[in-house]
Amino acid sequence: MNDIWYGILQACQLIYTLDQDLIEISVRSLQVTLSALVISSLFALPLAAVLAVKRFKFRRFIIALLNALMGLPPVVVGLIVYILLSRSGPFGALDLLYTTAAMVIAQIVIITPLITSIAHQSLRELWSEYHDLLISMNTSHIQRIKTLLWDARRALLTASLAGFGRAIGEVGAIMIVGGNIDNATRVLTTAIALETSKGDFALALALGFVLILIAIALNLATHWLSKTEREGRW
Repeated sequence: MNDIWYGILQACQLIYTLDQDLIEISVRSLQVTLSALVISSLFALPLAAVLAVKRFKFRRFIIALLNALMGLPPVVVGLIVYILLSRSGPFGALDLLYTTAAMVIAQIVIITPLITSIAHQSLRELWSEYHDLLISMNTSHIQRIKTLLWDARRALLTASLAGFGRAIGEVGAIMIVGGNIDNATRVLTTAIALETSKGDFALALALGFVLILIAIALNLATHWLSKTEREGRW
């Protein structure tokens, strides 16, 4: 219990004093995770809408594959990305290994199936309501997809937040491809793992509390910006 209370006090002190190392690690964590989230959402959300609207060969297989990939072990993702980006790998010439770019790639692979699957479930239910109306209006596939994406924006926001939560707490994959290099690729989760291995549980707890605060703050800010509480939909 002493370590927990000391960790809380140290976390408050680090935040209050705007500790430079903490700010640097926190900013890097947000940069990596938000970059992965934006890129992943640009692919995942339209893909979810296409799977909900269009009927084509292998559609069910793709949906089943995405659902299966939701449980893909992050360390396996890290290993695959490591092999692809290593000097002997097909993308070794890009020299991305042990950089934040490699960490972003690993997080994209991890969260894209999750965002797509959650978004598809919401869009499929909305499509069942809009199907007859949109068909009767003789809309194109693009128009149907745009309509679904707009009307389901709050559900899609929830899917993206689920991806953010999965990415911000990831440690295994980004440890493999990022290397946990100080002032370069160290993020909150890898810093927590490092401090725990060093036996500095108080600092590890402090970093953990900061990680939780970032996740809560982003969720509250997102709900506030989307006006869900003022419209009675929270």
